Amino acid sequence: MDARIQTISIDKLSGANADALVVVLGGEAVPAQLDPAVAQAIKGALKLGDFDWKAGKALMLVGAAGVKAPRLVLSATGKPSVKAARAALAAALAQLKGRNVGHVAVAFVGCGAVDEGLIEHAVLAVREQGYQYRLTKPSASNDPRIERLSLLVDKVEAKAARVGLERGQAVGEGIELARELANRPANHCTPTHLADCVRDLGRKHGLKVEVLDKRAVERLGMGSFLAVAQGGDEPLRFIVARYDGAPRGQAPVVLVGKGITFDTGGISLKPGAEMDEMKFDMGGAASVIGTLRAVVELKPKLNLVVLIPACENMPSGRAVKPGDVVTSMSGQTIEILNTDAEGRLILCDALTYAERFKPSVVVDVATLTGACVIALGGVRSGMYASDDELASSLTRAGEEALDLCWRMPLDDEYEEGLKTHFADVANVGSRAGGSITAAMFLKRFAKAYRWGHLDIAGTAWKGGAAKGATGRPVGLLTHFLLSQAR
Repeated sequence: MDARIQTISIDKLSGANADALVVVLGGEAVPAQLDPAVAQAIKGALKLGDFDWKAGKALMLVGAAGVKAPRLVLSATGKPSVKAARAALAAALAQLKGRNVGHVAVAFVGCGAVDEGLIEHAVLAVREQGYQYRLTKPSASNDPRIERLSLLVDKVEAKAARVGLERGQAVGEGIELARELANRPANHCTPTHLADCVRDLGRKHGLKVEVLDKRAVERLGMGSFLAVAQGGDEPLRFIVARYDGAPRGQAPVVLVGKGITFDTGGISLKPGAEMDEMKFDMGGAASVIGTLRAVVELKPKLNLVVLIPACENMPSGRAVKPGDVVTSMSGQTIEILNTDAEGRLILCDALTYAERFKPSVVVDVATLTGACVIALGGVRSGMYASDDELASSLTRAGEEALDLCWRMPLDDEYEEGLKTHFADVANVGSRAGGSITAAMFLKRFAKAYRWGHLDIAGTAWKGGAAKGATGRPVGLLTHFLLSQAR
């Protein structure tokens, strides 16, 4: 999408040239300095009762007198905030959905400072509305979509707005890539496809990319990862990508993404209902690839390593069985009591592999547990961290990105449930506190560095009528990385 900053004062908004002019209104009064034609349109709609100041209220007017754009869309934020402004813009864009509107101009009036954060989220709101999955649905290619966005700001706001525009475009590219990868069916988005996608990013942006096959993974002793992959016919891939934006001696941030491209549950087979949604089980991998996409655009001064263990979890005569004991790369043995708790089995070997980079911090991202969905629903991702400073950084990044997380506990007592007579650790505990015991399992393999874990099982995709990937937590991760840059 072509997005640009256009400087214009609010008393001249009616002259904006676009297929639709969207005016997002904060507060509960028409500002005295507002363009007279736009002000008159608002007052007329208020008088008729077609519009009010309630948050999320949106109205489209066609052929508003004195307004150059053929469509004028009004939308109210209620109490001014970046979150409310983004929601109001989304409501306005919904009024335009399905219409032949290629160019939209957006102005914020009475919404507080038009700063980089507001502009970033304006760009993201428009891009979110415009995304359309097309790969296996050719009919969708004819659907109208917004191709051009003009953000109307005052001259004094232009510098900050351009920063927000750049960040919004970069994060938007990352979110769309993550959504596209996760939305693709498992017969298209295989472990090999994920590897090819990262290789393509590497070629275009000068990244160092290495893709390890089964033989290389065997040499590393990744017995836990191999156990999950052994039931499927699709070959596993262990993907390593490096972005070097800082001096070589600076310790990198490592992101680890769970790449189960389809999860049947293995021998512990899932119920058939909604199993199709298990193509989204590589949402962690999709999000770290999307974050890498944002990073190469923004070029922060840090070193970044992305690790993705990718495979399918399938039932077959070769599949790992409940009760089997495997040896992880760390040397710890694992009794696999439930083959549907496979994400932690591939992540633990990746977390051990991360040690070789002597990282400043490691964050793994995974659609890990249904228990996290029960705990937090689809609003916040579950967040675990080995120290308070890291937890605060991840929380703050989520708030800036409007991609929220919630810190969960890591008390030592939760580890009791993972004890077993037959190995160093079991891969599952009881149902109680299932997201926590999964994190406790991962923590065993992340003792060599500062570590965080994001359980995105409730936030990586939506089901039902709105079924599809969300691209979360690309925004959170990108803001976190920007905070780590020196």
